Amino acid sequence: METLKISPFTVFNCHCGSFLPADSQFHPLNYSRETLESPGEYKFNRIMTESVGSRNMDKKLIQIDISSDTVCPWCFVGKKNLDKAISASQDQYDFELNWHPFQLNPSAPKEGVVKTEYYRSKFGIQSEQMEARMAEVFRGLGLDYDTSGLTGNTLDSHKLIYLAGQQGLGKQHDLVEELCLGYFTQGKYIGDRDFLLECARKAGVEGAAEFLETADNGVKEVKEELEKYSGKISGVPFYVINGKHKLSGAQPPEVFLRAFQVAGK
Repeated sequence: METLKISPFTVFNCHCGSFLPADSQFHPLNYSRETLESPGEYKFNRIMTESVGSRNMDKKLIQIDISSDTVCPWCFVGKKNLDKAISASQDQYDFELNWHPFQLNPSAPKEGVVKTEYYRSKFGIQSEQMEARMAEVFRGLGLDYDTSGLTGNTLDSHKLIYLAGQQGLGKQHDLVEELCLGYFTQGKYIGDRDFLLECARKAGVEGAAEFLETADNGVKEVKEELEKYSGKISGVPFYVINGKHKLSGAQPPEVFLRAFQVAGK
């Protein structure tokens, strides 16, 4: 497996609160366990191929495995940029996107804690700088970054993402969008059952209430995916394209476009 070589560009990295070149020891716009957590809606059901039989064989297939956490703002930024790149190149490629779990804080309480208090206790004065930076980045996407509400354990959201993936990759992608919009821009709590079910309904995921009713449902599968796709990485977002090309961080659309060209050769 190889890491895609992309020309360096200067980006903000919240590991150190300063600007670092992309070829530094930190991946650009990468959110690890040690750091703080587009215009227009875009539904992927129309362009996401669900089976080999539905593919346009004149197009090359780009398969992307994405490791992310639903409380990671850089993961959402990366998703929005990836969406733009896919929208710009869907005439050239068919896409299959699979979302895989990563937990930045597996021991986070299920009942949730106040976001701002958690950030201050974990990061101290640096939390204000991080929040200001995220607000700036989200404004660039046409979104308001909202730090109100609670944060906490993300297991149930990953279980729901797994369920959505069993019903179709387009549904899974749309569910990730709804979860992130609610958590990052509307002050919703990622562990709130009503919020999770609302997101499932919007994404067309069936049987969500019954699935989440039993605590053990999806746990085994999420753990297996954590081990398979996220066991050897320390930060997210993390992308593997066509099974061999690695890309890390909330890259801009042009980097994803270049990655498609390399992977599609």
